[in-house]
Amino acid sequence: MSANPRIADYAIHEQFIQRWSPRAFTGEAISEETLLGFLEAARWAPSAYNSQPWRFLYARRDTPNWERYLGLLNEFNRSWAQHASALVIVISKTTFTAPGASEETPALWHEFDTGSAWGHLALQASISGWHTHGMAGFDQELTRKELKIPEGYDLHAVVAIGKLGDKATLAEYLQAREVPSPRRPLNELAAEGDFTL
Repeated sequence: MSANPRIADYAIHEQFIQRWSPRAFTGEAISEETLLGFLEAARWAPSAYNSQPWRFLYARRDTPNWERYLGLLNEFNRSWAQHASALVIVISKTTFTAPGASEETPALWHEFDTGSAWGHLALQASISGWHTHGMAGFDQELTRKELKIPEGYDLHAVVAIGKLGDKATLAEYLQAREVPSPRRPLNELAAEGDFTL
């Protein structure tokens, strides 16, 4: 992509508007070191009480777990994500032990904190010349069973990671959507004082 049609309402680092979520990937392999670098960025996200509720399970293409992970996606997502380089399942621990406490209690913010970690992962991948695409379309029950995820952990998304491919490889109805998506103006999303949005 040479020209990005996105324009920020206020001055921000260009990386924020350069990151987008394509579906067309080249299908090339990703090294474990590269993928772990993206997860390392996620590890440094902020979290309440530094509880770090996020967990990530992953499979890289051309490895023994690849087909298992693809099989967890719904048919639509599998149709294009099969060309990704890696799939990462984003999970969070729903309880934590507060400082000075001896028992775990509900972590009411675990989803908020895990969203922050996913954002760090996506930006690090983008900075490194890779793309990510988060998906809600996967079988949570099958994923929990297949990957032996215990109770006390919520499943949030599967993230496809890969190098940007040719949109002609996608189904025709998806090709027109293979562009960076716009955003609502900031004044529709943020207000000072009372809720007026």
